[in-house]
Amino acid sequence: MTQYDIDSPENLARRKHGLEVLSRIDGHQGEAVIDSLADINPALGHHVAAFAFGDIYDRPGLDPRSRQLVTLGVLTALGGCEPQLKVHIGAALNVGLSREEITEALTHSAVYAGFPRALNATFAAREVFAARDAEETA
Repeated sequence: MTQYDIDSPENLARRKHGLEVLSRIDGHQGEAVIDSLADINPALGHHVAAFAFGDIYDRPGLDPRSRQLVTLGVLTALGGCEPQLKVHIGAALNVGLSREEITEALTHSAVYAGFPRALNATFAAREVFAARDAEETA
């Protein structure tokens, strides 16, 4: 069944497209996530690239900034997703959201997701912003 064969020509093409989208949004950080799955769960890495980024992120209807705002809100609301939240905070910066827009979105999420989750997301943002500042001064 080609559906389950992540190395079928169709799935390789989907994955390649997804990796291109992922690279545009997340840069090397997204690629590192996919690469980190290669030894334990390459199928999950395939689905993140092919489905999440190739099939969903590249759909028409929302621009990359809007998609990242939605993603930040959902990951904040879920809680316990701080590693993924950090990747997407970086992606939000990559697609043109300002730090103020990001922190405003996290503040807004407190109303719906609760203060503990909004605080955790804000602390994650602090780490991403500090890492970016360090990269810029290096």
